[in-house]
Amino acid sequence: METSHERVITEKFDAVTLIKINRPQSLNALDPLTLQQLGAAITAMEADPQTKVAIITGAGSKAFVAGGDIGVMQPLDPLGARRIAVDVQQLLNRIEYGSTVFIAAINGYALGGGCELALACDIRIAADNAQLGQPEVNLGIIPGWGATQRLPRLVGSSMAKQLMLTGERINAAQAAQIGLVNEVVTAAELMGRAHELAQSIAAKPKIALQLIKEAVNNGLEMDMNRAFAYEADLFGLCFATADQKEGMRAFLEKRQPNWRDE
Repeated sequence: METSHERVITEKFDAVTLIKINRPQSLNALDPLTLQQLGAAITAMEADPQTKVAIITGAGSKAFVAGGDIGVMQPLDPLGARRIAVDVQQLLNRIEYGSTVFIAAINGYALGGGCELALACDIRIAADNAQLGQPEVNLGIIPGWGATQRLPRLVGSSMAKQLMLTGERINAAQAAQIGLVNEVVTAAELMGRAHELAQSIAAKPKIALQLIKEAVNNGLEMDMNRAFAYEADLFGLCFATADQKEGMRAFLEKRQPNWRDE
């Protein structure tokens, strides 16, 4: 079933939800209304107990998300600019730290805010014609929607600084080489591969998926000793679930598990 929020389209495939930014005439640039509708789509998805994985992509063949809407941002005063940065950071944090696994299917330009949206996702797959970058310096500003923090954690501080200080774009192959995207496929294969990966993940037990995200995301902010202890706590928590009992029983009985997501 497809649901249109005008600038954001969602479509359900069993335990997978497709979220499509729908402003192809503006290269899917993120203006306040689009961001509001993206937040509403995420809220609706979070309320659906069946959804385990979400795929985010852009409408059309040219852009994933080309960035923030510069026409909207140009007249902002300092407080207004900061307010937008905080609001979008909070929205992207819902993607990174929420319980749903997010896959970015990058089907073209992913620049500025578009690259920051992809950075918040758990997995990034790019079409071979995609271009990625943080060109904010060319506008006399810095990235404000999370890139100065997420990008160094993903590709290392030196490469992140190079991308942000030069504002240069890189192609999909270069992005894969530095670890900015997980894999590159042809444009024709992109959505099929994204759905294949999403369905593979959605076939796993929901609580374990959630705890893996928590262990990685929160552990990165801890020293190693605390992170190991945190991992051990979450590992122990798994043994309170019906799926741990079913998974291990199925393994010993040499059969496929019947997950209950509880």
